[in-house]
Amino acid sequence: MKVTKFGGSSLASAMQLEKVWNIVQSDVTRRFVVVSAPGKRTADDTKVTDALIKYYREYCDGQDVSESQEWIINRYQAMVDELGFTSKSMAKIAQHIRDLATLPIEDNAFLYDTFLAAGEDNNAKLIAEYFSYKGLPSRYVHPKEAGIFVTADPGNAQILPISYDHIEELRKAEEVLVIPGFFGVTREGQICTFSRGGSDITGSIIAAGVKADLYENFTDVDGIFAAHPGIIHHPHSIKEVTYREMRELAYAGFSVLHDEALLPAYRGRIPLVIKNTNNPEHPGTRIVLEHTGDNLPVVGIAADDDFVSINVSKYLMNREVGFGRKLLHILEELNISWEHMPTGIDDLSVVLRASELTPIKEEEILRQLNHRLEVDRAEIEYNLSIIMIVGERMKSSIGVAATATAALSQRNINLAMISQGASEVSVMFVVRTEERNEAIRALYDAFFVN
Repeated sequence: MKVTKFGGSSLASAMQLEKVWNIVQSDVTRRFVVVSAPGKRTADDTKVTDALIKYYREYCDGQDVSESQEWIINRYQAMVDELGFTSKSMAKIAQHIRDLATLPIEDNAFLYDTFLAAGEDNNAKLIAEYFSYKGLPSRYVHPKEAGIFVTADPGNAQILPISYDHIEELRKAEEVLVIPGFFGVTREGQICTFSRGGSDITGSIIAAGVKADLYENFTDVDGIFAAHPGIIHHPHSIKEVTYREMRELAYAGFSVLHDEALLPAYRGRIPLVIKNTNNPEHPGTRIVLEHTGDNLPVVGIAADDDFVSINVSKYLMNREVGFGRKLLHILEELNISWEHMPTGIDDLSVVLRASELTPIKEEEILRQLNHRLEVDRAEIEYNLSIIMIVGERMKSSIGVAATATAALSQRNINLAMISQGASEVSVMFVVRTEERNEAIRALYDAFFVN
């Protein structure tokens, strides 16, 4: 029994929907289909979700929304026309889109989420109807009916544990169930979305709830590559990666799969495969609990930008009880979250995302470090990138870090810092952003070419 999720690019047009239909009907074990909102048909097209955001802003600003309403409705109608069938659900879809502009604006914390969720919700109605028209009995299931109950945190909903008991009941369905991704409902019945890209999360939740044998995530690429194809020409394709490895890669910049989507499937011990809607015969990349075959020590190299480092030095810092706690308390008081904290005997660095800081917060951090902690030196270093080499087999392989640092040294790339966690699943390097691409090439050559 499989749960199959399709992203926006896989559902952007009638031609893509035909591919989705062929994929679903070719395997009777594909019992649950989770869908995103229609994506871009061409590079200069507009995603339905982006059109809904524009519609929401116009409505809140008191502008004429009729043009936005008709564009969104016509986007769905165009797919129906191209598919060549008469849709009974189009009238309901059109009414749903127009009714959004009747919802209360004041004191409505869930209004934005309700607008955004309409993209996935109406697409699921249309796809379920099309599958049935093609001869595959299918039924649209709203997240409330499916039992996807979430916390009342607009834009950042979290699944409630009680949901899984309800979702398990879906196993009894005889037809294919088409479920909109990206959102759930609160206990009070309000629409509440997961973070952006949350259709991956819905698919993972359904897979865990129905105890699926496999969670298939269809997108527009043949799985996951060992490095960004925009930096490395024809990078090595990863056949298999563990959940722990994928979590590290997703954190450091791999955007193929929403990183929060890993948790429900991981806890449910559900294997996951990333496949290409446009090339469904390709095996893709499997995400598993443990490797099933021989793998290289490093499975992937990921990078992310826009980091800063707060660098602090104080003589005999290691003898001062509570110094680290006091420093982190300063950040906590300013509502700043941090990412990494490499330390030395008398030195400490706190790496965080540049978006966490403002000029006022930077000034306050330096002031408190100098006056409250009486440090010898405090500075903030900007324009940093994090590069991570990831692989569970690194801990049983000798010389991985030495190979990496030697490769960077040979390209004259200066390391701002290096850090490895106790799990030894990844090694993190911090470099100047302008040296990031060259550093990735050096590491890729060292582990995948040489």
